[in-house]
Amino acid sequence: MDAYDLADAARTPTLPAADERATLVSFLDFQRDTFAMKCAGLTTEQLRARPLLPSDLSLLGLTRHLAEVERGWFRNVLNAEARRGFWKHPDGSFAEFDVDEADPEEAFAVWRRECDHARELVAAAESLDVLGHHRENGAEESWSLRWILTHMIEEYARHNGHADLLREHLDGRTGE
Repeated sequence: MDAYDLADAARTPTLPAADERATLVSFLDFQRDTFAMKCAGLTTEQLRARPLLPSDLSLLGLTRHLAEVERGWFRNVLNAEARRGFWKHPDGSFAEFDVDEADPEEAFAVWRRECDHARELVAAAESLDVLGHHRENGAEESWSLRWILTHMIEEYARHNGHADLLREHLDGRTGE
């Protein structure tokens, strides 16, 4: 049985002649959809598999990581929600890549929910110049929505490359 099946899902097309916000949003959604396609039709065991030893990367770990990245940049930085991570070790460190007992349905539901919330925040933002803030080690840094969207495109593009390699090792499937 497939843990996560998007075989009939289509990717959001990128918009070659749109304004800056629509262009950035379409590229980010295209990358999100590409990641979902890399995970489509796999079993729980395949999603948990770490076929690229010595790396601990798995598609399920990447799913959980991307949910955390969505939460961090959109909820915490852009919207100042100060939401704690979804998967933590008792010492507070991130545990998104610890997937031996992880539930794919939960991970994909959390990831989808975070993507949806991020879309709502982006749509509600007055402009791409809106600033998000984060305080770390006593210093506050600010990032524009423009920068956050661009960073998220980069984040997904990098991890989609990882997902490509993982998927090819799991079942030989390649391609966009």
